[in-house]
Amino acid sequence: MGGMGFRLSSFHVSCAVVLVFTTCLGQSVHINAQASSKPRPHQASTPDPGTVTEGVYHNAFFAFSCRIPFGWVERTAQMQEGGEPGKSLVLLSSFERPPEAKGDTVNSAIVIAAESVASYPGLRNAADYFGPLTELTTSKGFKVVNEPSEVSVGSKQLVRGDFSKDMGTLTMYQASLVALEKGYVLSFTFLAGSEDDADALIDGLSFGGGAKATKRRPSASPQ
Repeated sequence: MGGMGFRLSSFHVSCAVVLVFTTCLGQSVHINAQASSKPRPHQASTPDPGTVTEGVYHNAFFAFSCRIPFGWVERTAQMQEGGEPGKSLVLLSSFERPPEAKGDTVNSAIVIAAESVASYPGLRNAADYFGPLTELTTSKGFKVVNEPSEVSVGSKQLVRGDFSKDMGTLTMYQASLVALEKGYVLSFTFLAGSEDDADALIDGLSFGGGAKATKRRPSASPQ
């Protein structure tokens, strides 16, 4: 994976990595999205931004839903600032407590984003995306807890990789799930204080007919 000739766009850096260090520590988040490469002439269709109904986020374009824990705050509109329609878009950004509120626990979060595959020349599959993602995340002091491997959410196959960072009395845990869908890199970032807490958030994710995420299959490897 490390040999892929592309880097994560600044959009994903803001969402999946900078987010970990800012929101989990109770600081505010600002996105400054820039193109990492020139888009190809034919862009994919613009994704449905989705809706939240009775605590569940629904997205018809990608045919999935995600349950948001009761009492969480949504910051999707703020995270969408600087995004480029048809190229990069935050679909959902929800936090256990307001990002600006200080706290003595990890501020758990769910961030779902879509980026045009055209931004990543040479990207062949979802597993390739973890090359630069892992490099960037570990450069910030995280360690790899689980190498990228296939997981099933209903009939949908995604690739999941987990990271954590020891912060003394706290541990930041990041579970990232990725799929290539309709010309986009569809990424699900779940932040929590432990692997069990991250898994509990992932249990709220479903595709198509509504089947929940299955447990990780250690022996599986991405194709």
